[in-house]
This record gives sequence, C-alpha cells and structure tokens, in this order.
Amino acid sequence: MPLQDGIINIGIVGLGIAGASMIPDILKHPKVRLTAASTRNEERLKKFAQDYDVKTYSSIDDLCKSPNVDAVYIATPTEFHKEHVRIAAAAKKHIIVEKPLATTLEEADEMIQAAEENGVKLIVGHSHSFEPPIQKMKEIIDSGKMGRVLMIHNWYFNDWLYRPRTPEELKTELGGGVTFRQGAHQFDIIRLLGGGQVRSIRAVTGVWDLTRPTEGNHTVFLEFEDGTAATAIYNGYDHFHTTELTFDIGEGGPLKKADIYAQSRRTIKETSSQSEEVALKVAAGFGGTLAKNYENTEKNHPFFGLTVVSCEKGDIRQHPDGLIVYGEEERSILPISKEQTGRFNVIDELYRSIVENESPLHDGYWAKANLEICIKAIQSSKERKELTLDYQVPVIGEIKHTV
Repeated sequence: MPLQDGIINIGIVGLGIAGASMIPDILKHPKVRLTAASTRNEERLKKFAQDYDVKTYSSIDDLCKSPNVDAVYIATPTEFHKEHVRIAAAAKKHIIVEKPLATTLEEADEMIQAAEENGVKLIVGHSHSFEPPIQKMKEIIDSGKMGRVLMIHNWYFNDWLYRPRTPEELKTELGGGVTFRQGAHQFDIIRLLGGGQVRSIRAVTGVWDLTRPTEGNHTVFLEFEDGTAATAIYNGYDHFHTTELTFDIGEGGPLKKADIYAQSRRTIKETSSQSEEVALKVAAGFGGTLAKNYENTEKNHPFFGLTVVSCEKGDIRQHPDGLIVYGEEERSILPISKEQTGRFNVIDELYRSIVENESPLHDGYWAKANLEICIKAIQSSKERKELTLDYQVPVIGEIKHTV
C-alpha cells in the first residue's frame, strides 16, 4: 500500500502501560503520524480522542479497516498477539507487536507467514536492545577495537512480580512470568551483542511465591556457537534492586527516588481482591490516575539491569551519560546523545523497513529465536539439563537507528 506523502500513519492497539509509553516517540518521529487507537476501555478511548484528535475504535478489526492507518502497534496481551497480527496482516497493515512474539514456536511461524503472505513488515518491539548505549556497545564490538567478545552478562533484580498484574501476567501458559515477559528482553540484548547464534542453554527458574504462581526469577547460562558465554539473571521478588548498582537509574530512565523498601510487595498484600489489583494496573495505563508522564520525565540513559560485556582487550558497561569503557591502559566514559530512545528506534526501524526497504533485524525470525530461548529456559529448568537450540538466526550486518 503506497504511503500518502511519505509519512507512515500508525494506530495503537491497546492503551495500557506499553501502549502509553510508545506515544511520545511516535509523536517525535518526523516521518510517522499518530492517526488512530483502539482499546476496549471506553474511558481511555474518549480521553485519547480528546488529547490527540485522532480516530478511536473499540476493536482492532475496525481500526484496520481505516484507510488512514498504514501500520499498527499491537500492545495487547501476549495471548492475543497471533489473532491481532493475523487481522492486521490481512488488512495489509505493517506491524509492530510487543514481546514476547507468542508463547509457542508454532504460533510464531503462523504470524511470520501471515505477514509474508500479505506483503507487510513485521517488527517485534524488543525496545531495550534498541537503546543507544546497547547499540553503541554493538558498534564497538563490530569495530574489533576491543577484540573478540568473551562474556556477556545481564543481571536484573527488581519488583516485577509485585507490581500490579492482570491475571494473564501471572500465568506462564499465557506468556506470563519473568522468563517470557522479561527474559525476552534479556535474551534479545545478549543475542544482539553476542552475534545472534546461541548453541545451548542451561537454566533454573523459580516460583517462590505460590500466591503468584509463575516464574519470578531465573538463572540462565547461554553458550554461543563461537564459545562466547553469557548469563541472564532475573529476580522480580522485590528485595535487592539492581538500581543500587546502576546509579539509581532503572529501565524507565529517570532517577529513582528513595522509595519505601519493598513498597510493591506491601501494596499487593494490602489489596483485598484480584479485581482491586487489576484496577491498580489499569490506573497505570493511558489516562489513569497512576499513569507515568513519559513526555516530561528526567532524561538519562535507562538501565535494563546491569549489562557488562567482556572482550579480549577490556570490558564495557553502561553509564548514565553513555558507556564506561575499561580498556587495557585506561578507563574512560564515552558520552552518547540522549535525543533518541529505544522506543523511538523501534519506530524508526519500522519506518526504514517500509520506506527504505531495509531488512529489519528485529523481525519475526529474530523474535522467534528469542522466544525459543524463553521456552527452553523453562524446559531446561524442569528437566534439569542443558538443551541445544534448534532455531537461531545471525545478526544481519550492523544496525543503525537514525532518521
């Protein structure tokens, strides 16, 4: 479908936390225009129409019938991804879909096939590997200045399991729990930095609170085809937080103030019912009383946990202003512009894939490879053994995110 003036008109499907967080970067991109939104929440729809003067719809089917929508950002629960991608692809709309792509490799294949058969682009929004510091790490690795990568580690301790959750987020079979929801980010970052091809996995996952019966933590060891070793450690039980090691900055970027210790666990314990917890989650979505103001937050490079890359000639980790490079002779801070964000770069990858016909890295095949690691991490833990990865794809050239 030809674009009307070289601008991509995009509609958002789902106005929860993920959908709301993408709005500022859609508005910021000079070649993308926000034209529509869809959600089942009527109050959100009404406020969205008032705030942005765009068309709103109660279903993705109706949104995808609009001639004023070229692409959709699907920010709905994982259990709906396959059907929503099918609807969008059949309507010839290009697609960004939230991670994880699906909960099974068979569903992932169906989504990839739907996009290809209808001639539309499919991008999966693993936004944290799009962050400028992670992209810069990749650039340094590709340059060869630090020698070959030997180890990659991403460790993240936070309160994920005790933030207000909807029922599906606490059901592994529906894509809930930290291994599907957050491991998808970790494995994506690690694969990007390590070259893509993971040979094997050994993992231990934990369900430590039976009142929230899904994976709340994991320890994952990955070995790449070239022998590079990596670990992904995640603990969402709201005790130690990695922000103590990352300059008091979390994945949202802004400085975290001195919160009351274990506030998230305490809040959940004080809720009287599941419906009350869901109401708290809804309040954090677009237009809610607890919604974050993504447009006016203090700017720092975000930290999705602590990421450290060890090369033959030194180590690299993130800094609030960019990267810290620990070379053979000196330690230096490499500043990186804060103008762009990971979410902006997700939008830009879609734009470049449509308008400039560039092959996107974060396509359905890449996301399927990340999904296999999520699935086999849980399987490895249950079977208490190392598993070989059957489906992996390499990094396709150098990834650049500029308008």
